[in-house]
Amino acid sequence: MEFVEIISEALGTLTVNKLRTGLATLGIVIGIGSVIALVSLGQSSQKAVQTQIQSLGSNLLTVSPGAQRTGAVRGAAGGITTLTYEDAQAIQTSPQVTSIKNVSPELSRREQATTGGKNTNTQILGVTPSYAEVRKVNMTSGQFISQRDVEEMAKVAVLGPQVVTDLFGEGASPIGQSIRIANQSFRVIGVTVAKGGTGFQNQDDIIYVPLTTAQKLLFGVDYLSSISVEAASENVMTQAQDQIGYLLLLRHKLKDPTQADFSIFSQSDILGAASQVTGTFTALLSGIAAISLLVGGIGIMNIMLVTVTERTREIGLRKALGAKKKVITTQFLIEAIILTFAGGIIGMIIGIVASFVISKFINLPFALSLNSILLAIGVSAVIGILFGWYPARKAANLQPIEALRYE
Repeated sequence: MEFVEIISEALGTLTVNKLRTGLATLGIVIGIGSVIALVSLGQSSQKAVQTQIQSLGSNLLTVSPGAQRTGAVRGAAGGITTLTYEDAQAIQTSPQVTSIKNVSPELSRREQATTGGKNTNTQILGVTPSYAEVRKVNMTSGQFISQRDVEEMAKVAVLGPQVVTDLFGEGASPIGQSIRIANQSFRVIGVTVAKGGTGFQNQDDIIYVPLTTAQKLLFGVDYLSSISVEAASENVMTQAQDQIGYLLLLRHKLKDPTQADFSIFSQSDILGAASQVTGTFTALLSGIAAISLLVGGIGIMNIMLVTVTERTREIGLRKALGAKKKVITTQFLIEAIILTFAGGIIGMIIGIVASFVISKFINLPFALSLNSILLAIGVSAVIGILFGWYPARKAANLQPIEALRYE
């Protein structure tokens, strides 16, 4: 019953000066809310990146040009152009490579595309028909690049939905219309289904053209930017990676694997690297937000010290009437815990609402971590105990006679 009375008295004391109580909890509210919101947004970004990478295709391996050595000097990764269409054909047809389903040779460049008075700088991707299957590309209207288009170096283009919006307007139907890429006229034959994404890797902001057209007519090159390979299943990803690596070493006349002029990445490699980057960024932001929790805790300690000073005579009177140190310590500690716990609950609600609104505003999937909510509640309690203990102990150690004489 005594404990219930202490809590009741603590609540009554805190409601006497509502403004000061509100200001004391404000730091905790901001700190907890910031941590929850930033952790949630970090997880939303990570989820969006994972979804975008996985949408590129299942069981995907990507062969990219590597760094080439000249004597003892090693060049920059991707700085050479050793991958060819013949390499892609060899991967597809070689009896040494038994763990794959499809191969997609690709040439990627950024270029200006125009039509009428509108233009956009977008990614031009030279592909073959296998790209649609390897990368899981579906069509909203029209058709994808065909083998005949590749053989005839046809000037046809398939547009991503973002390109359609940029060049023709929202909801327009560009099938049969013409666009210009690098002063070459292309006829639009299809529009892909939206996959989502933002920035440089936006899968909706791409123009697909036949690979031979991109190599010979647009960019005048005979190499590839990359080769995408769909493994037969997830269980043979490593086997397929090894088989492709040995084949390309043989084709490029390289005996030492450390001298390889190419790199092979799996979806799990890319996904792991992206997750690590977003996780580190989230941890950094959370650490910055956590500083406000420390500031809020110090603010509560200062408020409690002021309260002890204001209630010195009351403390002296209670001790003179027989109140024990334990009771005085418990009361002030309970007041500090109530302040931080209430601030934690309010901050948790604000953080959840803020993360939901921001994620919708910037078009990210909403993700909420139960751990961050439990952390908010736990941190609130810990801050209340840590920063409330010193003022409570100071109040309990006051001498009754000195406290009664305090003016």
